[in-house]
Amino acid sequence: MSGVPASAAGGHAPAASMRQAGLWNIANILTMVRLLLVPGFVLLMMHNGGYDPAWRSFAWAAFAVAMITDLFDGHLARTYNLVTDFGKIADPIADKAIMGAALICLSTLDDLPWWVTGVILLREIGITLMRFWVIRHGVIPASRGGKMKTLAQGVGTGMYILALTGPLATLRFWVMAVAVALTVLTGLDYVKQAVQLRRAGRSAEPGGPAR
Repeated sequence: MSGVPASAAGGHAPAASMRQAGLWNIANILTMVRLLLVPGFVLLMMHNGGYDPAWRSFAWAAFAVAMITDLFDGHLARTYNLVTDFGKIADPIADKAIMGAALICLSTLDDLPWWVTGVILLREIGITLMRFWVIRHGVIPASRGGKMKTLAQGVGTGMYILALTGPLATLRFWVMAVAVALTVLTGLDYVKQAVQLRRAGRSAEPGGPAR
């Protein structure tokens, strides 16, 4: 070390000296809470045969908390520079785990057709794998349609978790129908973006195909 401050030397402090976010930050803690809620949700959902309205309400509360933490952890990580390698991996896993657990429980109880669960899970897992497929060429940003899809899935699934009857039971059917439609449409859009991104990346590589 020269002992001369960076400002006095006419330079800037090296990037390596910047404080790096630690593992135990608020964003990662919220992600871990969401992961821990998954087994708790399943136990509440399937308790007493899975058809007890009271226990279904408790399960809905756990699901709602998980969805709320999903809204905040990513925003906090980006806003306050709390992005970590753990968060990059754990956050999408937590998202898929709680939604997948809810859908599988509902289909197991015959409250939701298995094909609906299959379409949503296939899309979610497929898009996640596709992001990794093109990650060295660029990042596919979350679209407005994707955010609407997530909201519709969360609301629709939450309504199915509750033991609803009458008009609300009819309403949840249409909310889930919208969620499935958005799931398919946004999935196709992401596939299109991924193919274009990969082609552009390969063309820009040395020895790549000429444009």
